[in-house]
Parts: sequence; structure tokens; C-alpha cells
Amino acid sequence: MATARLRKPQVIIDYDNLYEIKRIVTENIAIAKDDWDSFETSWDFSEHPFLMIKKEKYNEDETVGSSISSCYSEWEKVTFERFSKLKSNEEYLNRFFIDLYSLQQELTPEVDEKDITIRKADLKRDICSFISYAVGCMLGRYSLERPGIIYDGGEFESSIYGRFEVDKDAIIPITDEKYFEDDIVGRFEEFVTNVYGAGSLESNLTFIADALGTKGSSSREKIRNYFLNGFYKDHCNTYSSMGSGKRPIYWLFDSGKQNGFKCLVYMHRYTPDMVGIVRSDYLTKAQSMIENALKNAEYAISTSGSAVDRAQATKKRDKYIKQLAEIRAYYPALSHIALQRINLDLDDGVKVNYEKFQNIEVSVEGEKIQKIDLLAKI
Repeated sequence: MATARLRKPQVIIDYDNLYEIKRIVTENIAIAKDDWDSFETSWDFSEHPFLMIKKEKYNEDETVGSSISSCYSEWEKVTFERFSKLKSNEEYLNRFFIDLYSLQQELTPEVDEKDITIRKADLKRDICSFISYAVGCMLGRYSLERPGIIYDGGEFESSIYGRFEVDKDAIIPITDEKYFEDDIVGRFEEFVTNVYGAGSLESNLTFIADALGTKGSSSREKIRNYFLNGFYKDHCNTYSSMGSGKRPIYWLFDSGKQNGFKCLVYMHRYTPDMVGIVRSDYLTKAQSMIENALKNAEYAISTSGSAVDRAQATKKRDKYIKQLAEIRAYYPALSHIALQRINLDLDDGVKVNYEKFQNIEVSVEGEKIQKIDLLAKI
């Protein structure tokens, strides 16, 4: 019995259209690269798209149309055009090769939008990425003066950052009330003012707060709640998209669920003295401010003639009591690590170094040994 021979796959080259096919393929690669480079996980990320658009579309001195909302509108157009062009190109290529190989009965050229791999604009995601870029500028990873990553190790030069001053110790407090002038919300306001001007600050903060959709009675309160409850989760998720698990480059010192104390630090600017600075310059001061706030709340409870005011003061008092209890449990663990002056070896990776600040055993006389995490869990 004779056996049928398998036909070798046949490659058909249409030399008349070869140049055009190469041109479209090259264009698709460029579109995909432009999309990828718009996000900070790309090695070729230079600056946030909103800043690029502001420079391209508006003069530095022009205030009309240079708000964050207008930059986002332009960004929507850019991403829609990229998306549409890539979809059109892919369908053109499909159609060409279907006709070339006579596959009309087996395939169709249309591409479903869900199969287009580049991203359209997304208001909340893009506002969160703008906030992430701002934090990078605060901590020294990025600069408004120069594109790309400015610092990720080596000798640190604060003088190169120009008009938006980099944080001197790479420690930024995050509190549920404004206890520090240079807390993360204050520094973010400074960043937005620096980029878009003081005249549009309030409208820009409102636009950002509405996009975030967090709780709060004012734009600043909504933004503060995002930094307290959403930013670090988003940061960890961003740096887990690179295929190596959650490997954050900004680390969050976090006393716990009561938001007694939080501060953000930049891993690449870590020094053995950093934990001691967190304790002396931030945690101790935050504790003192909460203690004063507790006294004020107790005074309001005892002197207010309004039942509503007393109820609000009682709610605040209860919150402060819980926060102080949380800080007092956290303080010994932080002190223990501060005295050790731990060195990091970044060659060991984020996970190994992160664990040096977790599960710190603290013994209190008359109580069981406690294990305290200094950093937020990832």
C-alpha cells in the first residue's frame, strides 16, 4: 500500500508588494514600542505622557488649555489613533495573506478589539501613573529637567534636579491628617503647581480626585486617601507586571491598619541610617502630633455645647487612641532595626532585602513576644 507524501509548506513571496508589507510591519512595531515606552516599567520610559503632551502642544507660559484635563484629552486622541492604526494595519496584513494563500474559506481578516495588545487611554489608570511619576520626581528617580531614570544607584547628586526639589532624605510621610508641611499630599500639590502653574491648581486637584474616585469631602482629602489606601497597592501591582512577582522600588513603612504612621522611601537611596531617621524625624513627631490632637479632641468633648460636635470629637478621640496604641507597638521594632543599621545588597534582589525588615520580634515585659512587620506586606 502506497503512503501519501506530506507536501512541504509553500512560501509565496509577492515581490510587487514586499516593500509595502515591510513598511506596515515596521510601523506596527513602532506603534507597539511607543505604547510600551509610555509606561514606567519600560527601560526606555522617559517621562509621563501628560508632560510630553504639554511640551508638544502648549508653550510653557501658556495657561489656556494646559491643564491636566486637556493633556488627558490629547492623550486620549493619541492612544485612539495608535489603536486604530494598529488594528487597520493588522487587518490589512490579514487580508493580504488570506488572498495570497487563498484562505478565504478558512479565515477572515477582521481583528477583534480585545485582541489588539496596545492600550487605549484609561482615566483612572493614567492619573494613577501620573501620580506615580510625581512620586518618582519627589524621591529622585525621575526629574522634570531630564528624561529617563535619573537615579537608581551610585553617587547621589541633589543639585541636578532643578526647579522641583528632590526630597533630601528620600523619606516622605503619609498621614491621614496634615501633620507635616512636606507630607506626600503637600509635595504632590507642589509638583502639580510646578508643572501646570498655581492658577490651575484647584481645578487640577479636582480633576485628579474625581478620577481616583476615593472617599473624601475635598479634593485634597480624596488624594490623601488614595495615598493612604491605594497608592502602594498600585505601585506593587505595577512592578509585578514585569514577571518577577511584586518587587516594589518604593517601600512603605507602615504601622498598621489604623494608619497611625506611614512613610514612603526609595530603595535605591537607602542608607544604614535611614531607619533611624524614620524613627527620630518622622515617627516620633507623628506620635507627638497625634497626642496633641487627642488632647484637643478630649477638650472638645468636655466643652462643646453641640451634640454633633461632641460626637465628631468622640470619633476622632477613639481614632487617635487606636493610632497611638498601634504606634507604641510599632516603635520598639523600628528602634531595634534602627540600632542595627542594616546594609542592603541590591544584588540580592528586592525580596531578600525586604525581608530584613519583616517579622521583627519584640518582647514586652509581662506579654508574649510579638512579631512586627515594619514594611507593608507585598
